[in-house]
Amino acid sequence: MKKLLSLILILCMLLSVTSCALIGGGGVTEGPAPDTGDGGVKPVPSLNGTPITAYTIIYDADSLDYNKRAAEYIRDTLKARFGAELPIKDDSEAPTEREIVIGETSREISKELDVETNGFEFSMLTKDGSVALEGDYFVIAAAAYFFLDTYLIDADHDFITEAGATTHQPIVKEAKNYILLIGDGMGVNHTKMFDYLPDTSEYSDGENLFYGYMFPYQGFSRTQSLSGITDSAAGGTALATGYKTYNEYVGLDRNGNSLKSLTELAAELGKATAVMSTENKTGATPASFSAHAYDRDDSAGILETQAQTVATYGTVIDCGYDYYTARYMKTIEKHITDTLTKVSGDEDGFFLMYEEAHTDKHSHNNDIDDAFLAILRFNQAIARFMEFAFYNPDTVVIITADHETGGLHAVGDTLEYSSDDHTAADVPVFAWGMGAEVFAGKTVENIEIAKFFAGEMGVDNFGDQSNEWYSEIYGSSEEN
Repeated sequence: MKKLLSLILILCMLLSVTSCALIGGGGVTEGPAPDTGDGGVKPVPSLNGTPITAYTIIYDADSLDYNKRAAEYIRDTLKARFGAELPIKDDSEAPTEREIVIGETSREISKELDVETNGFEFSMLTKDGSVALEGDYFVIAAAAYFFLDTYLIDADHDFITEAGATTHQPIVKEAKNYILLIGDGMGVNHTKMFDYLPDTSEYSDGENLFYGYMFPYQGFSRTQSLSGITDSAAGGTALATGYKTYNEYVGLDRNGNSLKSLTELAAELGKATAVMSTENKTGATPASFSAHAYDRDDSAGILETQAQTVATYGTVIDCGYDYYTARYMKTIEKHITDTLTKVSGDEDGFFLMYEEAHTDKHSHNNDIDDAFLAILRFNQAIARFMEFAFYNPDTVVIITADHETGGLHAVGDTLEYSSDDHTAADVPVFAWGMGAEVFAGKTVENIEIAKFFAGEMGVDNFGDQSNEWYSEIYGSSEEN
């Protein structure tokens, strides 16, 4: 019995040291403390001569969860990296001598850190031995990672200047994780709803912009299919496979042949894969990334080929959560966190597609209020994925749409629909990560997005390499 208890104790100790998944922050720490070669771990680092263990981590008690998760990320990473145990408290607690302050707290150092930031910029201030980090919403994750990666890698990187407040950009590393976020039916004016409609939802961050406009690289995508104005099946297939096809086709080329999707490609390269959507899994977009069928309404055929995808590649298919309240937004965030946890454990990285399906559905009905709720919900999903990307800077994220729905346009100080169907309008592309600058200021065909992902994975011949489809759609063999 004593031997059994001893074994259990040893196992528990090992698990506590080697655990690396930071579920709450959607990130992954650097793993267990590195061995120095003599059986020990890395020496505990110092900030300006003071051991890091003398610091307390403070976050804003009234803030959004991003700041608390950033504080937890710093604490857990320091423990995993050095075995350092730092207390973590909110700012309602009495000040301590040396603190790492996260967000807009009541501390004096936070009040002095008043620097204008744009996009994904964040700010940092050191004073009297304490450090303060600030970043809008999920950008605080980038600040937390930068702080650790720049100053607390090991004992030899322990100096922080006190030259006043500074601004920084998130760290970007060579990619191994790829995330494609699709707003079904989301045109340019859908992303500008924040300028026209009040945010009265109970679950958003209280933001006044679509988060894509914080991205450094922005462009547009053409969406036409071989049938003309695309449906979601052909639009999804183009984004998934790099081929234009006919409407209704799911994962098939113009001749009805099965096309390799990014999901299948990534899996063949040893990556974990996931398909997520607020639509049911037989919906056209999730099906385009996980199935093959002549008819988007062939649910039985889609389910059959999806089952093959899951059996062959272990793809996570997590779909069907159409919720609009604060309570259920937390459920969606949990879906996102749980799925990221499942796929991010693979050392070769992952490919994940997430779709917000209901912007399209409500725009078909010209229901601008519910379409805005779908955009707000999509914004919250984007925030969670970007939080993960900042904690894991070897991640590429692209936001786009399969097509525009409703012909949404501005009339004075309001938005109005001009159609109850899909249109040929270009849709936005927002890009982040290594190599994503290729989309900056450009209008590309939707198939180029699939080709980009494949190229970043090291596959240059993915998708349609000809321009035969171009004359069929645009009446010319020469691209604009």
